[in-house]
Amino acid sequence: MGARCSKFSICWFQSHLKATVLESSDLDNGGKGEKQTWPSFTEFSLEQMKAATNGFSSDNIVSEHGEKAPNVVYKGKLLKNDHWVAVKRFNKFAWPDPRQFLEEARAVGSLRSERLANLIGCCCEGEERLLVAEFMPHETLAKHLFHWENQPMKWAMRLRVALYLAQALEYCSSKGRALYHNLNAYRILFDNDGNPRLSCFGLMKNSRDGKSYSTNLAFTPPEYLRTGRVTAESVVYSFGTLLLDLMSGKHIPPSHALDLICGKNFLMLMDSALEGHFSNDDGEELVRLASRCLQYEARERPNAKSLVVSLMSLQKEAEVPSYVLMGIPQGTTSPKQPLSLTPFGEACLRFDLTAIHEILEKMGYKDDEGIANELSFQMWTSQMQDTLNSKKHGDSAFRAKDFTSAINHYTQFIDGGTMVSPTVYARRCLSYLMNDKPQEALGDAVQAQAVSPEWPTAFYLQAACLFSLGMESDAQENLKDGTNLEAKKSKN
Repeated sequence: MGARCSKFSICWFQSHLKATVLESSDLDNGGKGEKQTWPSFTEFSLEQMKAATNGFSSDNIVSEHGEKAPNVVYKGKLLKNDHWVAVKRFNKFAWPDPRQFLEEARAVGSLRSERLANLIGCCCEGEERLLVAEFMPHETLAKHLFHWENQPMKWAMRLRVALYLAQALEYCSSKGRALYHNLNAYRILFDNDGNPRLSCFGLMKNSRDGKSYSTNLAFTPPEYLRTGRVTAESVVYSFGTLLLDLMSGKHIPPSHALDLICGKNFLMLMDSALEGHFSNDDGEELVRLASRCLQYEARERPNAKSLVVSLMSLQKEAEVPSYVLMGIPQGTTSPKQPLSLTPFGEACLRFDLTAIHEILEKMGYKDDEGIANELSFQMWTSQMQDTLNSKKHGDSAFRAKDFTSAINHYTQFIDGGTMVSPTVYARRCLSYLMNDKPQEALGDAVQAQAVSPEWPTAFYLQAACLFSLGMESDAQENLKDGTNLEAKKSKN
């Protein structure tokens, strides 16, 4: 721990991001019936975004068209928690109204689904407009469908992509975000487990009147050319073009595809690489569904919910994981065994300062027993009373949750130098956290450990301070150390 403590003294940096998570059980997308957790939506600073993307380095660009794209997407890594993210950087003319940008980002950022590459933050400083989303490591549907190298996408996986996309659209519609701009094969991404997810970027509406700021005219519904507006029915039309992509393995303009469908020659649509790997009944059903989505009259197209129902019955090899069907490695790191935390450890992990206060209050000073305090008779008679009074006043303020006064009184006790108390350091540490001074708090937690090297509380409090400072990996290490020390202590 000595090396780690010395590292803290030079690695402290300011961050106001809290270690919080957002729970969602709104949608049982995968039929798992389990709760999923995601990070809460955060407004990042431009400095944090520059640090995450290495100064928006061209080496970090992951947009299909690189720097030539009007809005560039970068791969980045948040210093707060080492999480990979996708950072979309708009050109300076895309969002002239910062208030509208923030309103849209917060609205889209409130959505949480395992069918979306969720929006977890944004940045709006000066002329910069940035969106921050979960990073999907296994590229786009366009890459796997049109530009594959080893094997074509399996039929069962294509059906799964169609279902998951329909579920994503149904979820968004249920949350009042039915409009999606430029729905295409580049907007569907694959996560660590090979599951397809819909990019959240297309949910941003850059207008007050429903007009899209950009679109691919080759794949737009007929009504768009008349009105320039995207509607929920327009999104279903775009979904129909994606069904054609999944069947054919290539981009087919909808007008040409409709001619083939009307001529009842659906086999001419199908990807030749799939020959013998799908049933005619499945092909005919998918063509029927696509033709409904591509109806000229918007009111005749199905809604997202009915698409989900239709596609559910077509699923094949439902028990086979997506990464197996895709032929890609699962995940990016080996799964870690979850740490079994004590109530104190849980409170620090959640950064629940109220719970930490209650625990420290109940513990009292029992862990100070055995701490050597060698005092001469002269020191006892001349200084001890003042020192004890400072501690007494500090404890009263701590109990009353007057943390500013507690800091002042505990500081007088510590500066008096007549006694050493790890508990006082622990209590002043929490008082600093309550006053949003994590660096000072971390210093006290380290001092508490120096006085009492085997004290779990010192490690737990260091973890809480490090979470507050955004140093999550170090915080997790201290949680582990505290948990192991407490387990060792309980055995003795």
